[in-house]
Amino acid sequence: MRLSRIIMALTVGLAVVAVPTAAGAAQPQPAPTLTETPQPPPYPPGQVATLTVNRATITLGETVVLTGRNFGPNERVTIVVSVAPLAAPAPGQARRSDGSTVAMAPVAFQAAAPLTFYAYTNSRGRFTKPYKPSITGLLTFTATGDESGRTASTEVRVLPRRGDQQPLPVTGDSLGTPMKLGGGLVGAGAVLLLMTLAWRRRNRVGTGAS
Repeated sequence: MRLSRIIMALTVGLAVVAVPTAAGAAQPQPAPTLTETPQPPPYPPGQVATLTVNRATITLGETVVLTGRNFGPNERVTIVVSVAPLAAPAPGQARRSDGSTVAMAPVAFQAAAPLTFYAYTNSRGRFTKPYKPSITGLLTFTATGDESGRTASTEVRVLPRRGDQQPLPVTGDSLGTPMKLGGGLVGAGAVLLLMTLAWRRRNRVGTGAS
């Protein structure tokens, strides 16, 4: 009888201990959190977009090739061209009547080439674009990626072709020499005319007296 009570007491104790453990196991466990793997940027970080040309100086009528690097992959790049006049070359000068010189103005061609055009990059963010200027001057090309916003610029000097320069319109100073020369010729002609008339009159008078 005593042994059965001891066994019953042990059984009840084990049951009491097992109830909290089962209740804790029945509670929902928090779901494990997943950390997202960061995606790499579309272009390598730290690289700067660049724009270069195959020739820094060309002659009007020639073609220059633009090369862009480190722009966004497969994006459109807008290229804007700004033009600044070139200083007149030393040989192209006109001389005034007082001995001073004036620079000759280059002939400006009609700007048929667009001053805004587009290029498209490949998967590595690179593009090449030919461009044929139709005006002389210092051309600045500024390229901007439509999506990446990356920008770069470069310059090309476009010189006039030989024979494409004309002097500036004639001014009052440059008219002085032609007017003086013309006046001298008129005066010399008048003197010669008077001398011719006097010589003929003298000959007539001499002939009548004989």
